[in-house]
Parts: sequence; structure tokens; C-alpha cells
Amino acid sequence: MNYTKELKCRWRSRRINKTRELRILQKHLSAENHPYHKFSTGSWDTLEVRPKERGIDTRQELLKFYSENYSANLMHLVVYSKDSLDKVEQLVRGKFQDIRNIDRNQIHFTGQPCIMEHLQILVRAVPIKQGHKLKIIWPITPGIHHYKEGPCRYLGHLIGHEGEGSLFYVLKKLGWATSLSAGESDWTNEFSFFKVAIDLTDAGQDHFEDIMGLLFKYIHLLQQAGASKWIFEELSAICETAFHYQDKIRPSDYVVNVAMNMQHYPPEDWLVASSLPSKFNPSIIQSFLNELNPDNVRIFWESTKFEGNTSMTEPWYGTAYSIEKVGGDSIKHWMEHAPSEELHLPAPNVFIPTDLSLKPVFEKTKVPILLRKSPYSRLWYKPDTAFSSPKAYVMIDFSCPYCGHSPEAEVLTEIFTRLLMDYLNEYAYNAQVAGLYYDISKTNSGFQLTLFGYNDKLRVLLEAVIEKIAKFEVKPDRFSVVKELVTKQYQNFKFQQPYQQVMYYCSLLLKDNTWPWNEELEVLPQLKVDDLVKFYPLLMARSFMECYVAGNVEQAEAESMIQLIEDVFFKGPQSISKPLFASQHLTNRVVNLERGVNYVYAAEGLNPSDENSALVHYIQVHQDDFMLNVKLQLFALIAKQPAFHQLRSVEQLGYITVLMQRSDSGVHGVQFIVQSTAKDPKYIDTRVELFMKMFESKLYEMTSDEFKNNVNALIDMKLEKHKNLREESRFYWREISDGTLKFDRRDREIDALKQLTQKELTDFFDEYIKVGVPRKKALSVRVYGSSHSSQFQAHKNEQMEPNAVQIEEIFSFRRSRPLYSSFKGGFGHVRL
Repeated sequence: MNYTKELKCRWRSRRINKTRELRILQKHLSAENHPYHKFSTGSWDTLEVRPKERGIDTRQELLKFYSENYSANLMHLVVYSKDSLDKVEQLVRGKFQDIRNIDRNQIHFTGQPCIMEHLQILVRAVPIKQGHKLKIIWPITPGIHHYKEGPCRYLGHLIGHEGEGSLFYVLKKLGWATSLSAGESDWTNEFSFFKVAIDLTDAGQDHFEDIMGLLFKYIHLLQQAGASKWIFEELSAICETAFHYQDKIRPSDYVVNVAMNMQHYPPEDWLVASSLPSKFNPSIIQSFLNELNPDNVRIFWESTKFEGNTSMTEPWYGTAYSIEKVGGDSIKHWMEHAPSEELHLPAPNVFIPTDLSLKPVFEKTKVPILLRKSPYSRLWYKPDTAFSSPKAYVMIDFSCPYCGHSPEAEVLTEIFTRLLMDYLNEYAYNAQVAGLYYDISKTNSGFQLTLFGYNDKLRVLLEAVIEKIAKFEVKPDRFSVVKELVTKQYQNFKFQQPYQQVMYYCSLLLKDNTWPWNEELEVLPQLKVDDLVKFYPLLMARSFMECYVAGNVEQAEAESMIQLIEDVFFKGPQSISKPLFASQHLTNRVVNLERGVNYVYAAEGLNPSDENSALVHYIQVHQDDFMLNVKLQLFALIAKQPAFHQLRSVEQLGYITVLMQRSDSGVHGVQFIVQSTAKDPKYIDTRVELFMKMFESKLYEMTSDEFKNNVNALIDMKLEKHKNLREESRFYWREISDGTLKFDRRDREIDALKQLTQKELTDFFDEYIKVGVPRKKALSVRVYGSSHSSQFQAHKNEQMEPNAVQIEEIFSFRRSRPLYSSFKGGFGHVRL
């Protein structure tokens, strides 16, 4: 995979996984007098304790920096508006003309962050999470100086390639790696780095020298082959197409991107930046390639296997590490003894689109229509009437009842989908390079196939994926690799942040037919190749496909796609699958909490070294209803900023402090999420309730103008158009997957908002949200970190307050409560 800091020409959706701890270690092992070396996150120690020890007032230093550097000549402004240029100019002059210009020069960092003692090093580090990673890093000339020639983009494309003959292809074939990324990173105008990141398997961990040898052999191959004009031209064409047909993004993100570009590029390239490499210059590419040499390398090797075998500690995050010198002779030895696998340059990319024409749309439908239905599938169709883009979005959801049969079935479905992605990688990688993306992933009810990108070759990719599913086989060597990957994923659950753990427990308490992660982890070691061989026919024995096709696709094409899939799976003398029985259509059921009861579930944090605690205070309100929806949305909009101000800014309970809406398969509510080292979850819970009591007066005393302004703000949010096909498709797919099918939801909720009165809002608050009201349904989920372990035990033994119920066991609680009816569940989505 190639990755760059430039976001406008992405041919892989996955990004390099940089843990903060390792990045800080990389900075730590650099010249102490260079800004790159500094701890850039900030902490009480760096901002308060250490400055005071040196007699420095941090606030005064900030004001000094402001007075010396805040100057209009160093600033760039971007305004995104529908107004005329004259009106925008008037606005800009009124808002910004008083900013002083003291004619300051831009700050430059002279010198390089890595001197000789920081090069030719091998650093072994102990990560928090399970797994093994390699990061091979070279300080290089900043690629921005040659952005038209794109040397780093070219090298990242080849070193990060995943097709046949690539470095990753060989490492994967040997069973040593599960992912590989390559490209420029952490660049400035003065210095930059080229990084190769490899996720290793357990077997790969034992073949470090072979892997390093293969990497340098591939770099040597590129040096010997020289820069290839046809590869550059192919890459340039892909980037040009991506630029001209890029999706719209949020205006706030767009203006930030352009303003940053103005700091680095001449005016004619402010909008394109480095996204359009256009000048083939083999000597420049070769010079950058020559910088990727053994004399210039920094190797960072992470593994939990190094625990207890390190001698140093990084001061900020406490990462344990050791360091040793690695000379060119060692790397030459690794190259000579590396496996003799055939590495070669990629073949021409057959997935590059050649037909970017727009299909005619005869019916200007604003929402999806039910185009086709059969006992095997249902097809929703939405042509592109808004974006004029040669792209399509296809979603095929396979509902397979056997998927949720047991924890073993859940895990085997996960391995099945991972293996499919694994098998398709060499073939479909070129599609993703060319802007045609795909994904196969497990769902609660089966698995999902998603395709998105240029429609020209989409049918070709779809046929290849369907064939791979239909002719699925279990390859023992790849089964072992994927099982190892899935096992580490489950093992690393305990290292999630407490706020993530508390949200997980909340979902587990509310959603029916879900299995806990620890049970799935427990069954993993016993699963063998034969288990998946036997499971696949059971998984596919009966299924139903919910389908959505949108974008630059004609009706006949959409129907043809689904007919193809039906023919493969359901028809013929030896069909793979049969239609579901009426009783097998799966439902989305959510626990209906009891009115007037405050439920409490408490658990200790899974990571003993994490001091943070977390709380989710959830208030369940109603099942999907337009008027109740907008009341809840308006309350959340009005309360969000005051909650943040009170709980985070004033009381400083925790850095992560959020008030947000929550929807579970059409069951709506609101939740407070707070993560804290300062206070335990029970205390935070009391502060949330106190805030709610304080908020009452704000809501009751709100003027009619304030009410109207908030209503209009929410209406404006709903009137905002979808920015691109993917965003629109996800909106409509949510309606399909939940079973609500309210495609005109925005218009209907705007109508409800226009009818809403201020009294109706306060009545809603008094009935569903207010502390202590008899109709309120509340659930507090508390995770206690290591700094509050004593409080956990004490709180567990305390007598519960009136109307409060302690949940001792999740599944007993779930079985004891009635469930909301399901919007989804029958052919035709008849509510049960």
C-alpha cells in the first residue's frame, strides 16, 4: 500500500497505522536541539511543572510568541461561500482588516533531525497491544521540492504495491506479513521521512533478517531497473482522474486543506497541491531511490516478545526499548541470504477506467425505489441525480441465519470474510489503485459486500468477487495467518480506551442476539481448518440478499447485477443456497428499559495499567417517530455545548466529554460519555444528573427568539445536501438496514420541526429526560480504571438508591426484559 500526506489522490482506503507511542519514540531518538525531538502532545508536566522549575511562565511565553509572530503577512485565508465575490470581499475586510502586519519571516527549522548517531540503528520496542510491526525509516529530501515530479509518490506506489511480484505479495506468500505500507511521512519544507511499515505474523517475527533482506533486494531491483516512464504515466493518469472526479468534502475540511496548501505551493497549484505529478524525471526519482540505502536507515521493530529484554525507557509514554547499530555489511548479508523469491515490477493496470461518460437518467427520483424483488433478494435503486459523477455504489447484504448461531459461528464468519479479502487481494489491488474499492465484512446477520468507485469496470470486479465467494475453499496456510490476526484483534480488545469499553458494554446490554468478545476469544484456539470447511455450507445453506445499487448505473444494469448473483447462488442443478423460510428472516431487536428505573452496570477496566475510568449515561426515549425524533434532536442540540462547558471546562471531569444522540435499529435516545482519571464513574454520574438539573432552568427560561434560532439551526442542518454519492448511499442504506425505510426522513422531520412549539419541547423534556420523572428510562454503564479500583469494590457493596437497579449479569438482564418490535424481519419488512 502506498500512503502520503496528500489526501486528494488516494488509491487505498487503508492508512498506515501509526501508534502515538512509537512515533514519540522515533522523535525521542533524534537530535535534542531539533524541534522534531520535542514532545508535541503536551501535558501538565511539560506545560506547568517543568517550566516552573526553570522559572518560566507558560502563559507569558505564549503571549510573547503571539506578539512576535502573529502577523498578517504569514497568514492565508480561504472563504467558502455561495455569496458573490463583492459580498465575500466586504465580509473579509470587515472581519480581518484589523489584523496587524508586522512583516515577520516564516519560521524555518535549520539542520536535520537525525544525525549519524540516529542512523544505522535497530530499535526493539515493546508495544501495548499484541502483535509485531516493522517500521523502516529513511530521512530524505522533502518531496515537496519536486512535487511535480512526484518521486515519493512513484516509489511509494511500487514499494507499497500488493500485486503479483511485489514485496508484499512475496511476504504474504511466505506467511510473514499481513499488511505493508510505504510512502513519505512527517514532511516539512526542511526535512522529511520515507517509511515502510509492515505488520508481521508470528512466523514473520522469526524471519526479521529475511524480511529486511527482501526489502532491500526490492529497492535494489528498482535501482537496477531505473525509473519506468509507463509506470509514471499510468500513475499520473490515475491521479488526474482522481482529481477531476474527486468527491466533495465538508467545506470546513476543504478550506483547511487549501489554506495549508497556500503555505507550501505557488498560487497556480493552491487547489491541486502535489496531487497531479506530471513531469517524468528519472534522475530525480533515482536520486530519491538512492537515499533509501543501508547507511541512512532507521529500523523500529515492535513486539511483545521483547518484553523483559530491553534496557531503556522512553520518558513520555514509558515505552521500553533497546537500541543497537546495524551496518551496511549486516544488511548486505541479509540480502544475500534472503529467500530467492521472484520480485518484479507490476504489470499494467487493467482496472484503469476508460469510459467516464454519464448514463442517462430518465426518471429523476429523489429517493431509492424498489426496482426488483424475488424470493432470493430485494433490489433498491437510486440513480445519480445530484453529483454528475462516473461512480457507482453497490451494497449486497447477505442475511444468513446460521451466522449468529453461536460464538463459534460468529468467529468463523469473521475468518471467512477475512479469507475472502485475502484471496482477492492480488487481483483486486489494482482495482483499488485505479479508484474502484471493495470490502467484504461480517455483520450481525451474515456478511456484506460493498463496491464503490468508477462504474466502468465495476461489473468485472463484482463477477470476480461473487465467483470467489461461490467457489470458496479453505487454504490451510492462509487460515492459520487469518486466525492469528483475528486472535490478536480479540486479545487487543482489553487495550481499548475505557470510553470504548463502556460503549461496548452499553451495546451488549441493549442489543439482542449479540455475543461477548471474551466468549469468541475463548473458542478461537479450538477452531481448525475442518471447522470452517464444514461451516461454509451451513452458512450459505439459506440466505436472503438485501441489495442497493446507486450512482452512474442504469436500471437494466442494476437488475442484471442482481440476476447474476441469484443465478450463481440460488439456481442451477447444484445451488449453493436456498431462500429463507418465513421464520428465518432476521430481526433487529433492542431491549426496552423499564420506565422510572435507573439501571447501573459496573465493571473494572480490562487493562490494569490504564488509570482512566469511563461512564456512559444513556437515556432511552422512543422508537422511531418523526415528532419525537426532532424533539430529541433539538434537546441534544441545545444541551450539547452547555454540557461540554460544565462537565469538561468548568468541572474538568475528563478530556473526553460528549453529549450525543444514540440510535439502535430505530430506537432513539441520548447519551453522555465521559472518560476521566480525576473522578470515578459514580461521581461523574452524579455530576451528569446535577448538570441536567441545572439545565432545566436554561431550557425553561429560553426566549422565543432563542427557541426559533435553535429550530432554524436544526432545519438548516437537515437542509444541507449530501456532499457525494457515498454519503448519500450510506444515509439511504441506514434506512434499509434498520428496516425503517423512511427515505424522505429529512423532509418529514423538517415539517415536524416547523410545527413544534416551545411548550412541546419542555413537555418532552419533563416527560422523558428530566431527573426523577416517572417515565424516564436510564442506564448508567461504568468502567473503573486502576486509579479507582478501590471505589469499584466499595460501590459494588453499597445499597442502591430508590428506583435504581444494579445489573449483575448482562445476559440474565437481557433475557429478563421485553424487546422493542423490529422494523426488519420479514419478506417485505413486516414488523413483528
